[in-house]
Amino acid sequence: MSKRRRFDPDLLDQPLEIKNVLPLLDVMFALLTFFIMSTLFLTRTEGLPVNLPQAKSATEQKTASRATITVNEKTEVFLNKQKIGIEDVGDRVQKLVEPNQNLVVVLNADQTVEHGEVVLIMDQLRQIPGVKMAISTKRI
Repeated sequence: MSKRRRFDPDLLDQPLEIKNVLPLLDVMFALLTFFIMSTLFLTRTEGLPVNLPQAKSATEQKTASRATITVNEKTEVFLNKQKIGIEDVGDRVQKLVEPNQNLVVVLNADQTVEHGEVVLIMDQLRQIPGVKMAISTKRI
């Protein structure tokens, strides 16, 4: 049996075999899209997205027991992403406090919210024993 060369003139009338790589490219782009989208959702956010005020002294703090109160630009109040009334903040947080354990409540207030609304929430939190407050800001 003789070996045929690549440019054998006898092979000119035979159809040229082409490997189609388009399905492979489709799969690769689908995988790339999956990994990009999944990494976007891996970021951990607490509370709802609001426009936080900036502070040079902002530092991240980690605690075991915490709750998040978010006040958006419409002055709607959320406790751990669940909408509540501004007057109910103290009662709802009181239910989260466990005996002999401190609860850190992080206050995420939009920078457009009036100062009086934030003070009203802070006043309710200060009356609950075992609750410590933290105000969330973004670093400059």
